[in-house]
Amino acid sequence: MNARQWGRDLGLGVRFAFTGGREGWIRAALTAVGVGLGVAVLLLTTAIPNALAVRHAREEARLDWQFSGEVPPRGDDTLLLVETDTTFRGKDVRGRLVEPEGPGAPRPPGVDAYPAKGTMLVSPALKKLLAADGSALLRERLPYRIVGTIGESGLIGSQELAYYAGGSGLAAYLDGNGATRLTAFGNPRPSHQDTDPVLVLLILVMIVVLLMPVAVFIAAAVRFGGERRDRRLAALRLIGSDGWMTRRVAAGEAMAGALLGLVAGTGFFLIGRQVAGSVEVLGMSAWPSYLDPSPLLAALVALAVPAAAVLVTLFALRGVVIEPLGVVRTARPTRRRLWWRLLLPVGGLAMLYPMIGQGRDNGAFNQYLVSGGVLLLLVGVTALLPWLVETVVARLGSGGVAWQLAVRRLQLSSGTAARMVNGIAVAVAGAIALQMLFAGVDADYTEATGQDLRRAQLQVSVPEGVPLADTARKFADTKGVTKVTALWEGYFGNSSWNSENGPEISSELTVGDCDALREVAKLPSCKDGDMFVLNGADYDTDSAKLNKPGTKLYIEGWGKNGPESVWTVPAGIREVPSVEDPRNLQRGGFALTTGALPKALEKSVRGAVYLSVDQSVPDAAEYVRNTTFHVDPLAYIMTWSATKKDQKYTTIRNGLMVGSACVLLLIGASLLVSQLEQLRDRRKLLSSLVAFGTRRRTLGLSVLWQTAIPIALGLLLALGVGLTLGAVLLRMTDNAISVDWPSVLAMTGCGAAVVVLVTLLSLPPLIRLMRPDGLRTE
Repeated sequence: MNARQWGRDLGLGVRFAFTGGREGWIRAALTAVGVGLGVAVLLLTTAIPNALAVRHAREEARLDWQFSGEVPPRGDDTLLLVETDTTFRGKDVRGRLVEPEGPGAPRPPGVDAYPAKGTMLVSPALKKLLAADGSALLRERLPYRIVGTIGESGLIGSQELAYYAGGSGLAAYLDGNGATRLTAFGNPRPSHQDTDPVLVLLILVMIVVLLMPVAVFIAAAVRFGGERRDRRLAALRLIGSDGWMTRRVAAGEAMAGALLGLVAGTGFFLIGRQVAGSVEVLGMSAWPSYLDPSPLLAALVALAVPAAAVLVTLFALRGVVIEPLGVVRTARPTRRRLWWRLLLPVGGLAMLYPMIGQGRDNGAFNQYLVSGGVLLLLVGVTALLPWLVETVVARLGSGGVAWQLAVRRLQLSSGTAARMVNGIAVAVAGAIALQMLFAGVDADYTEATGQDLRRAQLQVSVPEGVPLADTARKFADTKGVTKVTALWEGYFGNSSWNSENGPEISSELTVGDCDALREVAKLPSCKDGDMFVLNGADYDTDSAKLNKPGTKLYIEGWGKNGPESVWTVPAGIREVPSVEDPRNLQRGGFALTTGALPKALEKSVRGAVYLSVDQSVPDAAEYVRNTTFHVDPLAYIMTWSATKKDQKYTTIRNGLMVGSACVLLLIGASLLVSQLEQLRDRRKLLSSLVAFGTRRRTLGLSVLWQTAIPIALGLLLALGVGLTLGAVLLRMTDNAISVDWPSVLAMTGCGAAVVVLVTLLSLPPLIRLMRPDGLRTE
């Protein structure tokens, strides 16, 4: 046996695939669609590393932070910039107010010229959103005239909402008041942090879990039309070919479908690549140019898919006797053996066992052992499921006609039924394990913020110099706002803040009306004009030293840009106990009602407004954001939450959601193609049953039972393997074993729902096939 003979026989199989008439072309087309869908997902996977790298590079290139900590002097090459990010109905909008100070001012990527005052450059997605009918509230918040768009190089995604608006007088907001002076964009000192070992484990497991169903579906797709192919193989034996030559010809026929699938998959990928530029999933989007597959990985896919087609076909025919008068496949086969099938999951557990209890404190997990162990466990599902289906259906008893037809069909071809649901079982098993792992480590990446949502849901930071009473009134008049706690804050020092070392001791200053001050102190009585000193604070220990009548106190803030304000401590300031404020902190220092604050000090305090809103009012938060813009364009609003997630962890979890959505689409499409192929193979049988008087309803129910029984067994096996793998992964991260049953049942239900949907979609073709004229032959 030499390579030349192999090549000749495989080439003959390729010719049969494309010259075998209508049947050959239908089989090749079905194989191409099934393989093509898998290839498209594989190509997308090979493009993801490049997409992430380009996205990160563009994010780094447009960074506008002042890393040195010192404000550079004004020059012809400097730019003043203020962050004006906002949110509109759950979507983040990246905003920048810019003012070039000279012709050489640096420009961010995607911007050819800065907009003038009152105008802005926007991303294509933001331009479309602003033009939409329901965006009046956003247009009110961004009252700038659009004069151009931001180029692709300045955006991290096709659906990103971003703008650059022209501003003036931004120099007044320097020195920590919101503005930054830049001489260049980008990060001059990119940091390289060690990745958390548990996050690396999550990524490794996620990659294996998402790609394994793809490989299973490709392996199943190359076996489409096996029963019709058998007759051609018998004909080959009749004209003189030996058994091995016949198998190589069959492998060549499968390889032809795989090669056609590569072409189709490339087409699907290119179509999906363009579609990716117009969709957003979980807040993530990409430009088509991001999805550029790695040449090495793409070449690996191009070689692996045809090779897999050949190997799978040879493996499938290993126990088939091909003789000149037919193929001995329908005779009762020998029972499948269990022992070697158990070796796969046991081997996977053995590879993962050395890392039990390792956690994040004992270095990185061995990526080869992790990948190999998870892979063997999931491959074990595909090995165990045919044995499980065969064993169970062999023991199923009598029932109705539809049940008997389904059971008999499964008893004759349990392997075909198992292959149909293998991908679903693998996907569900992997999803259950990942859900358990994510649920188990979620607490490690969730941090309590200490924000009490019962006291406020939104916080607005107002710059210095904004009128106090007027600001509180505007928020109180805003639609949807039920409570306003407006507190103005500053710092007193016993000497000038402009001196070289600053004051020796300092203390907080809190200003508000009586209702607002009751949120930070226990007041026995209060009227406008009263002054208090807070005791019992968490950090402030200098208030008592400064609370001496006649002491001159200097207030921090605008004194750096103008005359420094000084306040003389009057006599008779009452001491009151401090209580936890809306941020769950106990303040110290001086608490003054608005009437007690001298006019000279108003420009040196900044506001912190805590708002409670009526969640039943539509767009209540959007009305608050618009009021915030009218109070001061540089005011910053923050939405409170009880907890916050680690950003890397959240990105990985979002990536899992996106990947799962793609795999589910692949599962559904491939399963539908597989179902249609099986129905096509049984066309004459179905027509014969109808011709003998079998009701179409009975045949339809039999097809449903043929799908329901294997999928029930597959989901049961997936549940067991998924729980086992999830438990092992949790012990590897040194977390207690716990089962998130709602998520586990949801994953199982999703798998079952996909099969039910595919079965329902296959009913119309089934009805068309159940016609007596299907018995016609040529």
